[in-house]
Amino acid sequence: MDWKDFDRGVFLVNVQGIVYDPIAKKILIGRRVKDPYVEKLTWSFPGGRAGYEGDLEECLREQVRKKTGIDVIVKKVVFAKTYPEDRKILSIYYLCEPVEAAGVVLSNTKAKAGEGFIELKWVKPTEVTKYFTTSLHRRLFDYLKSLE
Repeated sequence: MDWKDFDRGVFLVNVQGIVYDPIAKKILIGRRVKDPYVEKLTWSFPGGRAGYEGDLEECLREQVRKKTGIDVIVKKVVFAKTYPEDRKILSIYYLCEPVEAAGVVLSNTKAKAGEGFIELKWVKPTEVTKYFTTSLHRRLFDYLKSLE
């Protein structure tokens, strides 16, 4: 496919999980292996490219499981954006919660870095600015602040 043949409406779709531990009020982020699409990307939310088969939420659950070893419940879409670094990439951000027993603080346990990640961290939602090296839209950051 030659992207120049399309004047609009064709994107590489990524689904991103804001994996939120509501008890500890922390989110899970991962340090990535060098990204072939966005060179400056280091830390990110777990997720990945959506396939053409199945639904986006199932794709996200599978991507989060592969990258962190954690099963999640996808709660809702919270934001979608293209990136100034590459306008052909569309990311859809979902709020997710870990599948766990009631009252268990998951962020005290070890998630395991998997496919595409070399390290995982549970951080306060607003601490992502200390780690993320690519653009973070103001509305997404405002949403993260609401989780604290």
